[in-house]
Amino acid sequence: MLENDDYQWLFRKAPALMTSTGADGTYVDVSDILLERLGYERHEMLGRRPVDFVTRASAERIEKEFLPALRRTGRLDYEPITVVAKNGDEIDYLTTALLEHGRNHEFLHSVATYIEVSDDDRANFKYRNLYRSTPAMLHSVDGNGLIVTVTDHWLQKLGYKREEVIGRPISDFFTATDREKLSGDTLRELIARGDFNNEERRVVRKDGQVLDLIVSAISRRNAAGKVDRMLIASKDVTERLRAERQLRNALAENARLREELEQERDYLREEVKVALNSGEIVGNSPALMHMLTRIQAVAETPASVLLQGESGVGKELVAHAIHAQSPRADGPLVKVNCASIPKELFESEFFGHVKGAFTGAYRDRVGRFQLADNGTIFLDEVSEIPLELQSKLLRVLQESEFERVGDDVTRTVDVRVIAATNRNLEKQIVDGEFREDLFYRLSVFPIDVPPLRERGDDIIHLARHYLQKICSSFGREPMQLTRSQADMLRNYSWPGNVRELKNVIERAVILSPRNILRLDLSMSNAGSEFRASEPPALDEGRILTEVELRELQKNNLLSALRQTGWKVSGPGGAAEILGVKSTTLADRIRTFGLEKPR
Repeated sequence: MLENDDYQWLFRKAPALMTSTGADGTYVDVSDILLERLGYERHEMLGRRPVDFVTRASAERIEKEFLPALRRTGRLDYEPITVVAKNGDEIDYLTTALLEHGRNHEFLHSVATYIEVSDDDRANFKYRNLYRSTPAMLHSVDGNGLIVTVTDHWLQKLGYKREEVIGRPISDFFTATDREKLSGDTLRELIARGDFNNEERRVVRKDGQVLDLIVSAISRRNAAGKVDRMLIASKDVTERLRAERQLRNALAENARLREELEQERDYLREEVKVALNSGEIVGNSPALMHMLTRIQAVAETPASVLLQGESGVGKELVAHAIHAQSPRADGPLVKVNCASIPKELFESEFFGHVKGAFTGAYRDRVGRFQLADNGTIFLDEVSEIPLELQSKLLRVLQESEFERVGDDVTRTVDVRVIAATNRNLEKQIVDGEFREDLFYRLSVFPIDVPPLRERGDDIIHLARHYLQKICSSFGREPMQLTRSQADMLRNYSWPGNVRELKNVIERAVILSPRNILRLDLSMSNAGSEFRASEPPALDEGRILTEVELRELQKNNLLSALRQTGWKVSGPGGAAEILGVKSTTLADRIRTFGLEKPR
């Protein structure tokens, strides 16, 4: 029977690199071959800890990973460490260790063996470090579901340190429900089946927060065909599933709101259509060309635009043109007519409200800014916004944030703002009716929309355009404008601008029973200004007086000058259009006392 001295002799003389560690964690013996390899004397190692003879990285790994795993599982298998020899050389080893406990489960001692690694092993060790540092949520388990290794990102997600998880069953980190599902042999059976994809798991962070994961795994089988290692990749879908759960919880409420949302949808569809010109800007006058140049310049930018012009000039059409040429063209264009909103409902109209926010708020309502998210909002008649509410509009313009009425949730939007007014905002600032900071926020890029009277022959182009559209809409045969009717339209100042022109043409079509356009009947309602400047009609059988002929010639000459922008001579000039010499035309201009408008 061998004595203790015999066992000691066998341990020291064994042809293997071995150490024995006592209960206090220090070396109690070292094999001769290991002492020879490292260059130490036995007394230099006995009584000292293993971490005293390894690199800093290996010491950290021993403390945080190997020792916790050894205490939990009783063994280590081929774990990499780097030992520092007495002469300073660093030697890479794979260590295998066994732990022995006493009858009362107290720690007695451990025995470790070492295998010097090859170049291939060093490469594997390098990849092991890469595995740990990869920015993915990965962990590996053995055939029994015990954690073998984890990535740093996995630890960060769950809030643990490496030494707290290595060697523990992966089920320790599941929620109680998932642990129950995988209790008994269910987890081992799942691992034994091998690879799986996109299964749901719920785990608990160290701080108690529950994470929802989607996990997939690939397995490694040993020579017997059994799974001895499984690599699991996890994806944190907590936020996505939380949003889905909230959506499901809101379905009942959404059912109540469906009718309102459908109305909002129809509203948006109608707003995309432009009542004027069916979305077309008609004309080629210099004033219109100047405006179109400014539209093209600003459309591609996110800058706020302030449209200024008289009522009826087509500011809404210009807003649609800016939106259609912008990167937001695929998003919504939402119109808000600020003049039609009651003062007490402005905030709700702009930002929405929640159920019960005020009397009559029987359900949640989506505001116009939220409807316009990722698109454009058109604030028509912006001067009508009450002064006390202008600060809230300024906030959403500056910070892109707002709260619904009665709600404490701050929402963000990405909206491009186009405002329009027919009033002098700068005068309103002086009168204390409009905030100066809001004005400058809205008027980053102002555009003046010219009145119809400054657009020359655009009046005729628009009239013919409307005439064609209205005849088609009313199911009438096409009608034509006569030259005298064109002169009638040119000579009127159009205080109602494009809107008035469209109404006049529509009224004329209604009053024309035999497909002969009765513009005279329609224009008789346009006011004394038109009737005073109306040229005499060339009705069949009527003889014109000399005065009427001169008035007709004067109006015809004036129309030619307006059409050419008062260009008298040269290509495209009024003389060329009238078929007279430029000197003759100049004499007639003086004779009639015509002067170019300033």
